[in-house]
Amino acid sequence: MGSVWLGWPLDAHAIRIKEVAAVQGVRTNQLTGFGLVVGLDGTGDQTTQMPYTSQGMSNYLQQLGMTLPADAKVQMKNVAAVLVTAQLPAFAQPGQMIDVTVSSMGNSKSLRGGTLITTPLKGVDGEIYALAQGNLLVGGAGASGGGSKVQINHLSAGRIPSGAQVERTVPTAFALGDTIDLGLNASDFQTARRVAEAINTRMGKGTANAMDGRLVRLRAPIDPNARVSFLAEVEEIQLETSVPAARVIINTRTGSIVMNGAVTIGPCAVAHGNLSVSISSTPVVSQPNPLSGGQTVVAEKTDIKITQEGGALVQMEASPKLSDLVRMLNGLGATPQDLLAILQAIKAAGAMNAELEVI
Repeated sequence: MGSVWLGWPLDAHAIRIKEVAAVQGVRTNQLTGFGLVVGLDGTGDQTTQMPYTSQGMSNYLQQLGMTLPADAKVQMKNVAAVLVTAQLPAFAQPGQMIDVTVSSMGNSKSLRGGTLITTPLKGVDGEIYALAQGNLLVGGAGASGGGSKVQINHLSAGRIPSGAQVERTVPTAFALGDTIDLGLNASDFQTARRVAEAINTRMGKGTANAMDGRLVRLRAPIDPNARVSFLAEVEEIQLETSVPAARVIINTRTGSIVMNGAVTIGPCAVAHGNLSVSISSTPVVSQPNPLSGGQTVVAEKTDIKITQEGGALVQMEASPKLSDLVRMLNGLGATPQDLLAILQAIKAAGAMNAELEVI
């Protein structure tokens, strides 16, 4: 059966502004870098197939004052080339430690027990914002021998808690100007109006102005300390939010269906039936007569059968509640994949007042 999740109740409920909006410009930034993991127990990259591993190690050794001969064939079974990723939090200061994720990019069998050597982490602008180094934590284990292999969880990726040190801050416009913009998590004119009204009621008329369905502009104090206190109070303001627009989310890969409480259905009739095709193959042995000089021949006999189940026409009454709609859909006895097609057909027939979104 396809399962559905009731994301919103039918009646309005109070939430805080910080749950529906965020201060624009206050965001995390993605960092990435190429690094090397050393100290592996013979589970590193095969450098003959992964030239960037040996090249990366040669470049690192050159920085330490060691130069390898051009014709040197180095087999470094304890080294693996990795990509290091991290998120730089908003307002991060130099010296602050952040977590990093290390992922193998070659044919290394395992990163367990390895140590990441100093790796610069860069932003999209090419500037270095952090340096990563440390011992990996890999949540898995594995063993192999005699052609057999046993593995638990994933061994090609791990994390280093507090494994990178911030070296550069990211400038923000938070403390500039006399206005601050709040960006709503979802574009909705009703929510923008209610956010502005709630702020003006609490902080004074003219403090907030809804610019569009996504942006609410605030007049904020210039002093940084007063500005922080002002935003802390704004984020805790309660407001009544209405039921969102009716929407049905369909994942065709997994057969998942999620719809919110605003979805309703009009009167319609649905016929559902399954068509199955089965093919069976039976070996048939043909034996020659005695003394005939013939050979035994093995052939196959194939049977093809098509079965179509009857699909009765089921009447679906108008349903203003999500619970009734779920009960009627489950009553059809359809599989999740069939429900996807049924919902799309109901929408095409004009009997469902919801937006279908396929992911």
